[in-house]
Amino acid sequence: MTVRSLLCAFMILGALISAEMSPSEAADQPQHVKAACEKGTATACTSLGLLYMKGEGVKQDDTRAAALFRKACDGGDANGCSNLGVVYAEGTGVPQDDSQAAVFSRKACDGGSMKGCANLGVMYAEGIGVQQDDVQAADFYRQACDGGNAKGCYNLGVMHAEGAVVQQDDALAAAFSRKACDGGNMKGCYNLGVMYAEGTGVQQDDVQAVTFYRKACDGGNARGCYNLGVMHAEGMGGQPDNFQAADFYRKACDGGSARGCANLGVMYAQGTGIKQDDLRAVNLYRKACDAGDAKGCIHLGMVYQVGRGIKPDDAEALKYYGKACDLREPKGCSHYAKLKTGRR
Repeated sequence: MTVRSLLCAFMILGALISAEMSPSEAADQPQHVKAACEKGTATACTSLGLLYMKGEGVKQDDTRAAALFRKACDGGDANGCSNLGVVYAEGTGVPQDDSQAAVFSRKACDGGSMKGCANLGVMYAEGIGVQQDDVQAADFYRQACDGGNAKGCYNLGVMHAEGAVVQQDDALAAAFSRKACDGGNMKGCYNLGVMYAEGTGVQQDDVQAVTFYRKACDGGNARGCYNLGVMHAEGMGGQPDNFQAADFYRKACDGGSARGCANLGVMYAQGTGIKQDDLRAVNLYRKACDAGDAKGCIHLGMVYQVGRGIKPDDAEALKYYGKACDLREPKGCSHYAKLKTGRR
């Protein structure tokens, strides 16, 4: 079964590079950028600040980076203000200060930085540096989205899906998720895939779901890879294909999806779509369980109980059944009780 939509807001975003110069160009000629900044070109100060933050072409120095972002912001570069808001939010090169983060994010937004608007939306949604206000959050997300910021579109889609302050409207949620996806936001692509799979806000269409999960997966979204694995295994949107399912579960696992690791472990254990290998199955179950996946813990408990690919050990089996139970998986509790009491 596919996992649910993420439906969560973004936290403060990363720093921006100046639109005047690409990161690679700036790194190749730091002295030129430094000279331009010293002459009062605010965008060059933003670019130079990023070089100091990343240590590209200059010695890494967060304090210097923050000072350069301030100089850029004072000189009228909205991206510099946005970056200054980020470093205050994170306490990088300056004392951590949420109020200052909000001040500079607002200045960035007022100056035309859509990333600043999106960050300010997050701060209002979470009550960070400002009084919590979902109406204000939605307004800033909308401003960011209208200005082409994909993460603003994503967060606005989430709010419409949940009916938080804005009208609950699945069609609008899908529309904003699509806009986010088109703008390069992989969580937007993932959510749109879920909506097509479930027929929420759009007409149900497994082929379209596969299309958007694939786009999300190709963009590094592990849940998109996991759902692709499920759909290929179950033949949704086409014929079942266990070889493809195994490949996508591997991508999901490598990308941090604990359930992807657990499902790949099952495929190794059964030799389904992949060469049978009990030891690899055990290692994948352990990886999944360590990451908090209850089913991975149950599978690990079972292999310890029966000794498949590993030496039998009831104490270890109880440990992992217990962990699954603690993770609120009823089967974990049931297996634990049966093994503990000797019942079948």
